[in-house]
Amino acid sequence: MPKNKDLPYRDCVGICVFNKNNQVWIGKRVSAAELENSPYCWQMPQGGIDKGEEPLEAAIRELYEETSIKHVSLLQEASDWLYYDFPDDIVKAGKVGKYKGQRQRWFAFRFEGDEEEIEVISPAKGKHPQEFEDWRWGDLTTTPDLIVPFKRDVYEKVVAAFLNLVE
Repeated sequence: MPKNKDLPYRDCVGICVFNKNNQVWIGKRVSAAELENSPYCWQMPQGGIDKGEEPLEAAIRELYEETSIKHVSLLQEASDWLYYDFPDDIVKAGKVGKYKGQRQRWFAFRFEGDEEEIEVISPAKGKHPQEFEDWRWGDLTTTPDLIVPFKRDVYEKVVAAFLNLVE
């Protein structure tokens, strides 16, 4: 039995940002060896919940830290926590630390700002490390096809949770 089965899940948030045309923000992850030349290098912002932090507060913070986006309004929160496990090879390579996967709370926001505020190369005025090298607006229903396969089930649930926002 792989050792990661005994590890806990890391509490995180996922953020789905819609523009006025009901397209979602997706970012191209900074190149990593396992994603190089992969069609699965796009994802929506996500990140950890700090100790004592509420999920909504974490979502707003993470969104800014990764994209510099500040001007949003809350549309909806997914009703359940969504889980994914890291693949055993990633755990064995020591790339994910002390967790077997992530437990995520997802939020949908409406982007209310000007696109010029979006900055992924030097996010949050350079105060946070770069996580994306590019970004674009896309169709919510295509996001599961763009994410690494081990996160695909979560993205399919995110689409189901927020599809009512684009219909």
